[in-house]
Amino acid sequence: MTSFPDRYTFHSGSPQRSGSGSNTFQSIDPSTAQPTCTIHASSPQDIDAAISSAAAAFPSWSSTPPIERSRVLLRAVALLRARNDELARVETLDTGKPFSETSTVDVVTGADVLEYYANLIASGGLNGESFRLRDSAWVYTAKEALGVCAGIGAWNYPIQIALWKSAPCLAAGNAMVYKPSEVTPLHAQFLAEIYREAGLPDGVFNVVYGAGDVGAYLTKHEIVQKVSFTGQVSTGKKVAGSAAGEMKYVTMELGGKSPVIVLDDCKVENAVDGAMMANFFSTGQVCTNGTRVFVPRSMKASFEKTLLKKMEYIRVGDLAGENTNFGPLVSKAHYEKVKSYVQHGIDKDKATLIKGGVGKPANLPSQYANGYWLEPTVFTDCKDNMKIVQEEIFGPVMTILYYDTVDEAVKRANKTELGLAAGVFGKDISKCHDVIRRLQAGITWVNTWGESPAEMSVGGWKLSGVGVENGRKGLENWVQNKSTLVEMGGEVPTVFAKLEKESKL
Repeated sequence: MTSFPDRYTFHSGSPQRSGSGSNTFQSIDPSTAQPTCTIHASSPQDIDAAISSAAAAFPSWSSTPPIERSRVLLRAVALLRARNDELARVETLDTGKPFSETSTVDVVTGADVLEYYANLIASGGLNGESFRLRDSAWVYTAKEALGVCAGIGAWNYPIQIALWKSAPCLAAGNAMVYKPSEVTPLHAQFLAEIYREAGLPDGVFNVVYGAGDVGAYLTKHEIVQKVSFTGQVSTGKKVAGSAAGEMKYVTMELGGKSPVIVLDDCKVENAVDGAMMANFFSTGQVCTNGTRVFVPRSMKASFEKTLLKKMEYIRVGDLAGENTNFGPLVSKAHYEKVKSYVQHGIDKDKATLIKGGVGKPANLPSQYANGYWLEPTVFTDCKDNMKIVQEEIFGPVMTILYYDTVDEAVKRANKTELGLAAGVFGKDISKCHDVIRRLQAGITWVNTWGESPAEMSVGGWKLSGVGVENGRKGLENWVQNKSTLVEMGGEVPTVFAKLEKESKL
């Protein structure tokens, strides 16, 4: 069993063992249900100290020229890439995701975003604009850092999300207090130490630990100027409401119940590959998962037959093995939640179960017998009003819905309060674009699913979020605009000049 030293609030450049709160919790390896690390929850005093550390570091960091900030961040990128496999093993231990995934996605895509923003600010990404208003006046704008910002991470992509938040935040000249999910907290200190080794000044990136009460304290704190949160919709509403009440900036990346629409000209193999990526990658624990799969009724038999055949390629096994591509659910609580949805689909919704259920995968290695493993599951002949179709399950559960016309499929796909992602699979690209245009979602794909490069701004519509992450627009969410009008005519314009008639009296 792998274990790590205790984790404490990290601020002023190091873990703060003295003065830490007495409350502790365990980080659990979900594949075995064994503890791996004791985490000391941050007390209000710890959080205050972390925020004070960030506030003290902010003036110097924000006034550091962007090119110099870029050099620090690029050194951190090099360290992340050099330690990719080491960090990926930590992510596998903490999340249960196979090493084949964490070593090629989690750390890599996080480092990509940090590299993108480091290069963006080095090449003028924080420049404002300047224009002549009239012969005697001109206007210039500046993008100013916000101050101390709070980042609240999610448990499904721990280090990636930490980098998605901290990269534009730090690049823009802000300081951050970051709270990882209490379910997957191991990455946070590793990242803080990498930033420090890269030359980031002490206090610019700090870590606090704990559950919702720690996040709530951060959100309400008078010094914190912005809150960036990734998580479920219900929590996001509370965080956004609390932050907005204090007039703070917010970015919210929340949940989804995303549709996949298969068009009738799509090759069945492609449709199935897309649907599987949209449902079983990361054991279905992805906010953008396309869990409502709309398939032409005429394709029913061939789609289901091909799907069942290809599901044989979902492989459980040693999580360190290069061929393993499916892991456990992240925690006992989440395992029970997902299992209850599957049971509801069977007992209450009366959907047709064609694969999986509430059991553990076949051929599960003995060392994982006590872990939080669940079979990849498929329900077919689903109806729009079923609970398993309407609510976000966040697990390896696919629901297949059949349709007769594309207009019908689009209308049904949009009938949700969520709007995070959507995708279309088909041969006629013009038809695909037409469907994408009508789908109400902030992230969309055509003939692929899930890729989210650093250059691509992503964010949800409706209840799925506020603001965007990544891309050029992502940087705008971490600055405030200052506009200045300069009058060069030599006199100050005024309406309070002496009237000419009065001057002759």
